[in-house]
Amino acid sequence: METKDGFLVINKDKGCTSHDCVKQIRKLLNTKKVGHTGTLDPEVIGILPIAIGSATRFIQYLPQGKTYIGQIKLGIRTNTDDIHGEIIKQKSWPKISDEKLDQYLNRFRGIIKQIPPKVSSVHINGERAYKKSFRNEVFELAPREVKIDELTLMKWDQINGILEIKVKCSAGTYIRAIARDLGEILNSEGCLLQLKRISACGFDEQNSIKISDIEKDKKNPKNFIIPTISALNHISSFVLSTEEQINFWQTGRAIRVDINYFQENKSFDYKKPIKVIDKKQILLGIGFLNEEQSNINPKLVLNAK
Repeated sequence: METKDGFLVINKDKGCTSHDCVKQIRKLLNTKKVGHTGTLDPEVIGILPIAIGSATRFIQYLPQGKTYIGQIKLGIRTNTDDIHGEIIKQKSWPKISDEKLDQYLNRFRGIIKQIPPKVSSVHINGERAYKKSFRNEVFELAPREVKIDELTLMKWDQINGILEIKVKCSAGTYIRAIARDLGEILNSEGCLLQLKRISACGFDEQNSIKISDIEKDKKNPKNFIIPTISALNHISSFVLSTEEQINFWQTGRAIRVDINYFQENKSFDYKKPIKVIDKKQILLGIGFLNEEQSNINPKLVLNAK
């Protein structure tokens, strides 16, 4: 069976690691070239886009934003910043209105600096932080800049100290860290109770499937795969209209262009990656415009010669 290149949008269950999902897909599709677009913690459910075949080369060009719905439990601090860790501190939470709580959430909106959880995949001198944490090593993580595009307070349960939030954020944002830091600024403690990712890299729940869906339809798994070109709808396209241009492209040579077309076409974002296609809408690769030389320079070339 020939495997189609593209993306599978897996709706991951609790308890399954991102690596587990990749391993299962490799086995089901009988192909080695499989990769995920970003780790999802085992206890987190939801969207995990997985690239198949040549699509693995395009992961970096996907939209980087992600959206989560999560619950935060106030009054508890754990060593992992989520409810699955060891409880290390407990403290009562304040009596607070929805409106006042939402005002505190302003501190997490926009571009903020965030210290990742110590049990995380952040690298320290070439080693993952969680490995050091599991050995009970003493270490500190530096704050990282992240962007919170949207943070909505959806529910507030005063009696149980549980709030539900929706977060639209940049890659590298830890919702566990928001839970921890919110508890601190409320003069209490906080940890993540549960989390679901509802969108990632331009994909959402409407596109998603369970791995069990593929297992039920082993003969036609390619029916679930989203073509790579469809995943790149957010970037501008440039059509190579002649065989000479396509030959130039596939041999890694720059394509001469009319720079005025790019500067006058307001819908074309020529300062970002350009999706290069042929007249049949077949994806040929990714290029970047060189304004000074009036060229599109190849960056990623499919079917290179």
